[in-house]
Amino acid sequence: MKQRPLAITVLSWMYIAVGVAMLVVHGRTALRTPHPEDAAILTVELLAIVAGVFMLRGANWARWLAVVWIAGHVAIASLNDRRAVLVHAIIFVGIAVLLFRAEAQAWFSHRPAQGS
Repeated sequence: MKQRPLAITVLSWMYIAVGVAMLVVHGRTALRTPHPEDAAILTVELLAIVAGVFMLRGANWARWLAVVWIAGHVAIASLNDRRAVLVHAIIFVGIAVLLFRAEAQAWFSHRPAQGS
């Protein structure tokens, strides 16, 4: 099996860390003062963790989930202010570049050995 690119390892762990941190923050808030959108917010945070874990394993769908996840944040930021959109858009471009570079393409297109 090919070795995972460092950029994918770092990005995957960032997704996991952000997902866990925000799950803790929003989970505590949801327990104190529940809101109707809490389930959706917690689900989105779980998706970040799922994307990170499965990108570490080389799942191509997880790469797409990561891109959709950050694109969703660009869309959500557009409801707030231009600066938030700009910041999220820059992050989106950086993530997309990292996830679609040649070495990342090779990692996400590898085929596991039979029986694993």
